[in-house]
Amino acid sequence: MGQAGEFKWRHYEGEVILLCVRWYTRYPLSYRNLEEMMQERDLGVDHTTIYRWVQRYAPELNKRIRPYLRKTNDSYRIDETYVKVKGEWKYLYRAIDSSGDTIDFMLSHTRCAKAAKRFFKKTLKAPHASFPRVANVDKNAAYPLAVEELKEEKILPKTFNLRAVKYLNNKIEQDHRFIKRLVRPGLGFASFNTADNTLQGYEAMNMIRKGQIQGIGKNDIKGQVKFIENLFGIAA
Repeated sequence: MGQAGEFKWRHYEGEVILLCVRWYTRYPLSYRNLEEMMQERDLGVDHTTIYRWVQRYAPELNKRIRPYLRKTNDSYRIDETYVKVKGEWKYLYRAIDSSGDTIDFMLSHTRCAKAAKRFFKKTLKAPHASFPRVANVDKNAAYPLAVEELKEEKILPKTFNLRAVKYLNNKIEQDHRFIKRLVRPGLGFASFNTADNTLQGYEAMNMIRKGQIQGIGKNDIKGQVKFIENLFGIAA
């Protein structure tokens, strides 16, 4: 979709909108930080406008990068971390492979077998995910229950191995830190939908940052920027 269609009726150029969305989802900034940064560039963009851009385009970024993600391996690391929404803790389920590439993520109201099962099914549908041979989790009793049900439903094979080896989850616990660092400046989210939309942008940028886009390396910052611009039809 070209720039005229994607950014139609916006009062700012697509380059400016994508710049704000990209910076907000990549660096630990508040919306007011970005408002001031735009003022330095003689652009009078209100922080609430930037918020609306993130809510609109962060999920779209997550959607558009999916066909370009390199294939993960079949050894999963699954864990959940906490995110505050309207003063209450919600649960961000996350999965990476043994090399650190993100497989998928899911924000949930609850931390239970039903939520764990839903997350397993979501990861299995990720186009860039290899079918899992093994998954390492923590001691949360919900995971064995969820896996047992999935095996009974023949969604997972009987040979699938679920294990709980603490040191093997160090990698995903470290990977949580990037997301948590971005959440901190906003001091939590005002609604579940706002959290979900924003987290999609954080996770998408995390995948790009880690070099998961085919043909674009981890340290190729200019290549990553150009890739995002091309996704939204921004002309060179």
